[in-house]
Amino acid sequence: MPALASHRKPRSRTAKPSTAVGFTTAALAGVTLLSTQSATAAPSDPKPSIEEVQKKVDDLYRQAGSATQEFNKAKEATAEKRQEVDRLLDEAADRTEKLNESRRALGNYAAAQYRTGSVTPTAALMFADSPQAYFDQTQLMDRMTDQQRRAVSEYETERAAAAKQRAEATKRLESLTDSQEALRTSKQTVQTKLAEARALLSELTAEEKARLAAIEREKEEEARRKAEAKAKAEAAARAEAERQQQERETTPETGTTDPGTGTGTDDGTYAAKADKVLAFARAQIGKPYVWGATGPSSYDCSGLTAAAWKAAEVDLPRTTWDQVKVGTRVETADLLPGDLVFFYDDISHVGIYIGDGKMIHAPKPGTNVREESIYYMPIYGSVRPA
Repeated sequence: MPALASHRKPRSRTAKPSTAVGFTTAALAGVTLLSTQSATAAPSDPKPSIEEVQKKVDDLYRQAGSATQEFNKAKEATAEKRQEVDRLLDEAADRTEKLNESRRALGNYAAAQYRTGSVTPTAALMFADSPQAYFDQTQLMDRMTDQQRRAVSEYETERAAAAKQRAEATKRLESLTDSQEALRTSKQTVQTKLAEARALLSELTAEEKARLAAIEREKEEEARRKAEAKAKAEAAARAEAERQQQERETTPETGTTDPGTGTGTDDGTYAAKADKVLAFARAQIGKPYVWGATGPSSYDCSGLTAAAWKAAEVDLPRTTWDQVKVGTRVETADLLPGDLVFFYDDISHVGIYIGDGKMIHAPKPGTNVREESIYYMPIYGSVRPA
């Protein structure tokens, strides 16, 4: 018997998506996403090298040092102007009291006029105890009139002076406000620069920090070698000076004068002062650098130099920019202990020379007062303060 044909409709097959096709689609999407991200990230700056980071950090610290000098200058100006304003306000108060005294004198005269102004000369003579009493009273009133005129004149003088005093005090108060604003601005600048430096350092890996430390050691070693070379040169110069001194002592006098050292300084007097300066500076070694600080527990660079020379009874200005103008300029080759050595083109740092190519200074935030080669930073110039 022939098989019957099936009446069922053939089941339609739904093709399954190929796993390979799915992976390919995902891969394409991934490539597209990565391409988009790469295109977006392309304009960003590449990560700086360790050398670039080191240079940037050093520059930020230098800028912070310069801003610190701005802060010191503004702080000093603010203190001076505050004293001046206080003095003017005290003078204005005194002037106001004198004005009140003049006003009270005028009031007394006005009251006297009110009491006697309605009495006629005839009536005054009639009511007087005697003709002599009348004439004595008339003479007294004439004198009071003269005194009154002087009182009015004094009152006008005091009133004008008081107004001038108030105007001057107002002007100085405005100047004080400007100085206070400059103080706030410079303080913010210092804090910003130091924060940027810390942020750069915090982003370094342990390996990068180790590399940065190695660069610092290389820099210090180069500065140390230069200091050693200068120390040898100074030792040779001292030996030559001693030899020449011995020759002068053993050679008969010829009537010639001692040519001296050519430093333009009484070496004995200056050396005595320098000894006090160096003794003070050495006693501060290990104390922290704090910007704007003048001691005794912490210092910034110019605060340390000013305090050290104060120990030798020599007053120095507060900022490096003013300290570099004090005394006599000297060449690096002619440096003596106690001289001030300034650094960078903006004169934002200073140290105290101790001899042998070294100095004592307060370096930067995060460090302590210490001895270091003067060649660690680019030298701007040097001065002999006294």
